[in-house]
Amino acid sequence: MGLKVVIASPEIIPFAKTGGLADVAGSLPLALKRLGCDVTLFMPLYREVVDRGFGTEPTGVQVKIPIGRRTVSADLFKGTTDGVPVYFLKRDEYYDRSYLYGTPDGDYFDNLERFVFFSRGVVEAVVSLGLEPDVIHCNDWQTGLIPAYIMSIYRSSLPATATLFTIHNIAYQGIFPADFLDLTGLPGEMYTMEGLEFWGKINLLKAGIVYSDIINTVSEGYSREIQTPEYGYGLEGILAKRREDLFGVLNGVDYSVWNPETDELIASRFSSDDLGGKLACKKDLLREYSLRLKATVPLIGVISRFAEQKGFDILAEAMDALMKLDLGMVILGTGEKRYQERFESLAATYPKKLGVKIAFDNVLAHKIEAGSDMFLMPSRYEPCGLNQFYSLRYGTIPIVRATGGLDDTIKDYSGGRGNGFKFRQYSARALVRKVKEAISVYKDKKAWRALQVKAMQEDFSWDRSASRYIELYERALKKVREEPSTKVS
Repeated sequence: MGLKVVIASPEIIPFAKTGGLADVAGSLPLALKRLGCDVTLFMPLYREVVDRGFGTEPTGVQVKIPIGRRTVSADLFKGTTDGVPVYFLKRDEYYDRSYLYGTPDGDYFDNLERFVFFSRGVVEAVVSLGLEPDVIHCNDWQTGLIPAYIMSIYRSSLPATATLFTIHNIAYQGIFPADFLDLTGLPGEMYTMEGLEFWGKINLLKAGIVYSDIINTVSEGYSREIQTPEYGYGLEGILAKRREDLFGVLNGVDYSVWNPETDELIASRFSSDDLGGKLACKKDLLREYSLRLKATVPLIGVISRFAEQKGFDILAEAMDALMKLDLGMVILGTGEKRYQERFESLAATYPKKLGVKIAFDNVLAHKIEAGSDMFLMPSRYEPCGLNQFYSLRYGTIPIVRATGGLDDTIKDYSGGRGNGFKFRQYSARALVRKVKEAISVYKDKKAWRALQVKAMQEDFSWDRSASRYIELYERALKKVREEPSTKVS
């Protein structure tokens, strides 16, 4: 009998997504199921889920959730994703909104209350449904209170349940005024420097770090980086204190979705044995962006959130120098207004060589991965990254900055070895230098073909990552069932 695992996440594909967390929360459970785990998912019932017609059904179960001095109810709905059950907590007051966490103008004012409702609601639902999980796997600050609830209020209800807390991006922490502590319902003694308190405020991500049995993040490199002042965002001290319980597990790829041999969204399918279809994909992509480039000119793709974290400050600085080179570039994404406007302006300045589309477009994302020759990820920091994995499978050679998961997964090309191009200094000059290096190798068609074939044969499937998660679940269980005295109190 496999482990019984509950995964709580504020977003899960295919139901709702703002970033890579949703991909992980939707793909990992399927791999865990293949390895014999009994997996159940929980997420909020957002308007997006209803509008997209995912066929959720009411369970008839209603859970009561204390929030501050009042008790509110959540109706439980149920759906599935590839045979894995998904429970949705429904309360229109909190989730019948156009966006998941906030509008383009900022976060929702009541996000603390919304995710106290979700976190405590997950635990209440687990108890009401009699699931008795071995492990509750929590994801990011929106679920950071779950380990605190399990440890305090619900320990007698779930005496043998362990918690694992995954940090997908430590920059997003869920910080709120201390005046609202009573909304959580947690004991006042948890509001200390060793608990929820963070510079006089409540920090939900810190709660997950402090009170979970095991902590992980999404690459080995990032697990080390977040223990330093440069990348820890003020939590490096508590993470260093818990270093024995902190692990890195790379995200995986769903190759049933991201595979040029079976991809129905691209102009022509291809494989490492027959790359002929990639040229047709490139020509199709050039038409999509109305670029007047010869198909022999190297084409660089970018799919990203327009943000400094993703390196858009140094990319903007580098663009004039890049546009002087014999290359083309296509960019897809949304994000900070200043970067959107800057790159739209650059596209107007270089209309023959640079295409920019401000959108979230899954079909175009597949076309960019298939039709580009190189894929640029100049991130300031990158917990794991997913597009470098997709790019490798499509023979689209990554050019990345050496940070976090990018540093872990991309080996700099030299003398026929490596699977991409990697620069360390965070600067426009280093970026341009590495692009020039990639173009130089591109001109050697034999060397480039060999590099593409090698890249396409890399394996970053979810099964490998899921096996590692099972190891961590078992480690967490051992802490709860054999060493209860080690729990933080």
